[in-house]
Amino acid sequence: MATVLLISGSTRAGSTNTALVRTAAAMDPDGTRHYDGLAALPAFNPDDDIEPLPPTVAELRAALAAADALLICTPEYAGALPGAFKNLLDWTVGGAEMPGLPVGWINAAGVAAPTGGAAAHAELATVLGYVGARVVDAACRRVPLVRSQVGDDGLIADPHVRAEIATALDGLVSAVDPAPPAR
Repeated sequence: MATVLLISGSTRAGSTNTALVRTAAAMDPDGTRHYDGLAALPAFNPDDDIEPLPPTVAELRAALAAADALLICTPEYAGALPGAFKNLLDWTVGGAEMPGLPVGWINAAGVAAPTGGAAAHAELATVLGYVGARVVDAACRRVPLVRSQVGDDGLIADPHVRAEIATALDGLVSAVDPAPPAR
């Protein structure tokens, strides 16, 4: 069974992006793992990208290494990726976990966001290309959310949203290379 790592690019407690990631984890608890260490990562410094890595960076890289695919849900701040999430991506540059890793993203920008986070996703595509990740178009979706769609439990019950999440997860799982045959 393929394991999809889920990462929210938001540090905001009431984030719709994080609610979407939590919902994905609840929908497929055996096939997903939610990484929630974004806010704990130190500011990226290439001088620190050596062994021993800071513990939170080692945890991030271990989570990526254990994943068969990655699903990102990130907001756009000031026309780009949020700084904390870009910092996370910067920590992946020196590792060997991202090349070839199937990656998708879901944009949860509300309907009032006319570009739907297009600038953040363009920047995300640039960084993912730089680290050699394999973007899976079938796992990239725009699913506009508003905070009122998030329940008191932090999850999204809307069947349309859940169907979009399932489509993204299915697209990623389909893109995972099967295990090589036993010799």
